[in-house]
Amino acid sequence: MQALLLKYKNYLIFFILLTFLIALKISNPSFIKSISYISFDLYQKIFPLDKRDTNVVIIDIDEKSLGQFGQFPWSRSIFAKIVEKVNEAGPKAIGFDIFFSEKDKQSPEEIIKSYKLNEADSDEFVEIFEGLVEGIIVNHDEIFRDQLENSNSVIAVLGSNTSSHGTYERSAKARFLSKGGDPKKFTYAFPYSIGSLEELETSAKGLGSISFLDQSDGIIRSLPLIVRFKNKLYPTMGLEMVRVGTKQKNLFVEMNEIGITRISSRPYKIYSDPNAIIWIRYKQPLKNQYISASSVFDGKFDEETFKNKYVLIGASAQGLFDLVKIPLGITIPGVEVHANVIENILDQTYLIRNPNTYIFELLFSIIVACVTFFFSQRIKPKYSLSIFFLSLVFVIVIGFGVFLLKSELVDISYPIFMLTVTFLTGLYFRYVEENKLALANLQKEAKLLKERELAGGVQKSLFPDISKFENFIYATNVPARDVSGDYYDVVNVNKNEYFFTLADVSGKGIKAGMYMAKASSIFRTLSNLSYPLEKVVFGVNNELVAAKFKGMFVTAVFGKFNIETGEVSFVNAGHESIMVFDRKKNFEFIKSELPPIGIIKYFSESMVKSKTINLKEKTFVVYTDGVTEGYLKNGQELGAEGVQRIVNSLENVTPKNIVDSIAKELNWGAEKLRDDITCLALDLKNTELIKLQKKKKEENKSEK
Repeated sequence: MQALLLKYKNYLIFFILLTFLIALKISNPSFIKSISYISFDLYQKIFPLDKRDTNVVIIDIDEKSLGQFGQFPWSRSIFAKIVEKVNEAGPKAIGFDIFFSEKDKQSPEEIIKSYKLNEADSDEFVEIFEGLVEGIIVNHDEIFRDQLENSNSVIAVLGSNTSSHGTYERSAKARFLSKGGDPKKFTYAFPYSIGSLEELETSAKGLGSISFLDQSDGIIRSLPLIVRFKNKLYPTMGLEMVRVGTKQKNLFVEMNEIGITRISSRPYKIYSDPNAIIWIRYKQPLKNQYISASSVFDGKFDEETFKNKYVLIGASAQGLFDLVKIPLGITIPGVEVHANVIENILDQTYLIRNPNTYIFELLFSIIVACVTFFFSQRIKPKYSLSIFFLSLVFVIVIGFGVFLLKSELVDISYPIFMLTVTFLTGLYFRYVEENKLALANLQKEAKLLKERELAGGVQKSLFPDISKFENFIYATNVPARDVSGDYYDVVNVNKNEYFFTLADVSGKGIKAGMYMAKASSIFRTLSNLSYPLEKVVFGVNNELVAAKFKGMFVTAVFGKFNIETGEVSFVNAGHESIMVFDRKKNFEFIKSELPPIGIIKYFSESMVKSKTINLKEKTFVVYTDGVTEGYLKNGQELGAEGVQRIVNSLENVTPKNIVDSIAKELNWGAEKLRDDITCLALDLKNTELIKLQKKKKEENKSEK
């Protein structure tokens, strides 16, 4: 069990993390909502509602109007005249995004109370206002009430958690008819309400809620079409304006077992979430949608401005503090929010947040997160990264596609958040595991390096001490790796006769070194027995074939020379051409006539063909393909012509000078050699052996 847990530890941690992320989404705290809102806002920022004309006009309590009429609130007579002027143009409905919760302080009746003018002082009072009111006290609230009664007017009400002084037991003007249940069980509720004076509300044709739901970031994205104040249902301002404008008495509410599904005000049907909430589709603000209240009061407008339009009266003046943030990333007057709601209902452009979409989002997020995490553990990071980005694109395309085609809000922010968290977690697990593997590989490589260095040291010990023969035969080996696949050997079998070989094992590394060691040991053993050259080659070949180093073979030159007669016999088994030149540097290249050894078994010594030449006046040079195919500083290969060029450049032609010059030309300091450099030269004009011990003693004396 413990082994199983260790094996699938990453998947277990991923499952716990995924469960936590799902639980977060289901509980949906405010910071998770704020993540979802990112995508909801992004949809509208990238694709705002394209609307140039509108059926809604806003009479603006702006800075210009405040300059003309003074500080707010204004006298009701001003609003009465504005309503009268607008009503003459034939609007659908007139809505107020302001309250009239107290009597007009500028009304003569209220002034009398303010100055405490009683009946005894009435003569004095009449004298003061003579010529202004012609002895008649005019009640501004009554004038305003008359205008409300003669128009399709809607007054605002607001939900409150505290009781308001002087409020009355108000009721909605709209009559609610429901099908499938009681909408009161699903609507947002406020224990109290704030509104206008009873006589004004009684005269209006509608009461519309201007309540917004609290948003953690203060951005107005949605609002309830229906709310409850003191257990009574009220429509939002926009819906009430449409009802009054279409002269409907009823609002129809359709429900199912989970809540409200649709709200209708003939001929308009609005689909909402189970709590009667719609998400507002905002347009970019239009300057021509606003008209200053002072211009309306003065009659400076075209009658077509208000004809068959929905008219809202609200404030944009900064000092009145009725400004809100919207998803487009801008701040607008609160009254424009209700204007957008009316437009959404009329044009059916409102947004939908379907409860079933929430379930789809959750399932989709789980599937995509699982797939991405799985691939992050199974394939290379560069490929899993591609899958991650493709998943992101897929999520984004689905979200924007549904928004544009069906006006539905799909939360892509949280799926992207889940996807990113799970992918980064998977990537971290992969990094940790690969780091462990890399560390293990480094340890293995360090161990192998030590073994290769040891093998290289052992291999070097197999090469003969060539320095004592350097007057007439000299060779060198420069390995490209720790262990070389090339080798050479010189065996002195009697006073005048020597065997020599230079070979190149196919492949590189330790296996090639082992193969070389075996070939070298066989050659040395047979040579020491003073067998004929053909028998030595015969024995080496058949022993290597029997050794069964699969797929490996040796190209080699085997030779035997006599320093007294100057004759050299040699066999070229699949090796590079042998270079021979005389004292005048006339060159001859002798090609191979046999295949490499170690491939096929020889059945008799007669299968081995040798050649004999006299070297009294000639020099014999053998090298591996690491010489001819080695790179020079200019990046070109040396080639056989390059070897010939080096020989021609030598003033003193000796075996040691030839070999050292070739090795120096190729081993010029490159970071990595292309192949092993192995070369052997034979010249019998000076056959005196060098006494090494005597030479070493002389060197020690000179150093002292």
